[in-house]
Amino acid sequence: MKVTALTIDGKNDNPIELPSVFDTQVRYKLIHNAFVSLNSHKFQKQGRHPTAGQDVVADSNDPPTGRGISRIARMKGGGGGGRQGQAGEVASTRGGRQAFPPNVKKVIYKKLNKKENKLALCSAIAATASKEIVKSNGHSIENIKELPIIVSDEIENISKTSEMEKIIKSLNLINDIKRLEKRKPRSGKVALRGRKSKVGKSVLFVVSDSSKTENACSSIPGVDARSVKDLSILDLAPGSKPVRLTVYSKKAIDEISKIKSSHLELMVAMK
Repeated sequence: MKVTALTIDGKNDNPIELPSVFDTQVRYKLIHNAFVSLNSHKFQKQGRHPTAGQDVVADSNDPPTGRGISRIARMKGGGGGGRQGQAGEVASTRGGRQAFPPNVKKVIYKKLNKKENKLALCSAIAATASKEIVKSNGHSIENIKELPIIVSDEIENISKTSEMEKIIKSLNLINDIKRLEKRKPRSGKVALRGRKSKVGKSVLFVVSDSSKTENACSSIPGVDARSVKDLSILDLAPGSKPVRLTVYSKKAIDEISKIKSSHLELMVAMK
């Protein structure tokens, strides 16, 4: 399958043959499972202080029986007042410890097989060539003739945001960025905590070296840049929903063609 490449000015360039990765079957369930597993790796562990709720003077009666009252630990204190005589320290009381508090030793991330992750990544890359899938994720692609969008390697030398904005306009991607302005402000407790607005995801630039391109895209809402070696399901399928509007450089396509996977070898053998 050949795709017409574009210059950074939006003009047609020489057509490029897509590598076999783009022939991978799009498997939604596999992409979802990979996203859930990889997303769990950035969770932060949490626990409780070992003596939380127990830093008080509370003891049971000795002997605990024969006094006509329950055996639960009670707060001490001389002269009355305060919480003297009230139950405390144990799990069932006010201000007491938790029965089963969170523990930092708990494993909160999910493991993912290497072959499964590779197949999910190839599947997500292949989905970027489908207009139906990209449009179903909410992207505005009315003015785009062909997917995936492949641009000349000049884009990898762009380091200024003003220059990147001109390229986005010339590639007819500006409408997809403007749609993020229509997002409604959030209400409820998140707004009280200062998270009233949430930036969505727009164009993803995939290049061979993203050191300069990331700087150019950092100030544009919803636009990101990734190197092929750092490309992940988290970038291609945000929220586990395939797939994101993606722009590749020619060098990035060359590096993608070098991806090795057992399913790709099987596809070649069947041909």
